[in-house]
Amino acid sequence: MLGRIYTHLDGLTAIVLFGVGFSLLLLDKNLLKKIIGFSMMDSGIYLFLASYGYIESRLAPIYREGISDASAYVNPLPAGLVLTGIVVGVSVTAVMLGLTVRLYEKYHSLDMDEIAEKIRREGK
Repeated sequence: MLGRIYTHLDGLTAIVLFGVGFSLLLLDKNLLKKIIGFSMMDSGIYLFLASYGYIESRLAPIYREGISDASAYVNPLPAGLVLTGIVVGVSVTAVMLGLTVRLYEKYHSLDMDEIAEKIRREGK
């Protein structure tokens, strides 16, 4: 039983990382903690894709002299998806942090409930 856990430790770690990030994103009222949770979810997805895209005993997808069979190489698609996801994740995180800074400048709080209450009072 323990041997099977060790063989899938990277997948288990990815699932735990995603779960912790998801719970932070849903349950916490602090905007910075929500952004951290979003980044943790991203990292869990990247770890999952990278770990299951790798096949032991296969070569990196760089052409080598004399090896033309595609089955000798690792599929490059998961690595491409991870790189694209990292770029998109960093961009979205930067936008979220920028909006959080603007909200803090205007409402002097990072708590979503306090910000919502102040917005309600402004509307009346």
